Amino acid sequence: MLEFPKSTLLIVSALFPIVNPLGGSPVFLALTREYPASARRILARQVAMNSFVLLIASFLVGTHILEFFGISIPVVQVGGGLIVISNGWAMLKSKEEIDRGPAVQKKVNMKDISRSAFYPLTLPLTVGPGSISMAITLGANEPRHIGPNFLAILAAVIASALVALSIYLCYGFAHRLAAIIGENGMSIILRLSSFLLVCIGVQILWNGIKALLLTLPGVGT
Repeated sequence: MLEFPKSTLLIVSALFPIVNPLGGSPVFLALTREYPASARRILARQVAMNSFVLLIASFLVGTHILEFFGISIPVVQVGGGLIVISNGWAMLKSKEEIDRGPAVQKKVNMKDISRSAFYPLTLPLTVGPGSISMAITLGANEPRHIGPNFLAILAAVIASALVALSIYLCYGFAHRLAAIIGENGMSIILRLSSFLLVCIGVQILWNGIKALLLTLPGVGT
């Protein structure tokens, strides 16, 4: 039963740094700085819901798509682990820069808010190719001894919901978050998350390598 909270925590710990709602909140704030707080929270809620759907779909369906193309899970673990390590290392080495994006926002129109909720604010700003690849990798890496498949699905749903909630909180209250945390605080959080991401990537990579080694003649016997 301990595998259930461990699996949930693993998914949250892996997805949060690469989705990076803390780092994305300044960009979100820059793109919506002329929106009133109420409209910004509505938009943040839509982005969070879109992100939840993308993450849970990638986690649950991604593995089946890979099986359709004949790609083995250990290979996905090796490739996905390398991607996770690469992203974590890039985040560790990156300088603190904020991409301000388009600078002009005119008067608020609810239709414009709905249109921009998915693109570009959800994809690729919040849940990009890296996040989707991460979710697919975690779905393939999910331990099969966790128990009934329902528990694995529930863990993915809860973890994705927690990540989506963090997106809503960071985006919906981006102006307050920026004032409270400050540049130094945000930098510390991102660096620690990046290091954790590298460690998770190494673990996933090792799981794949170990499984592939066991398939070699004379090794698995």
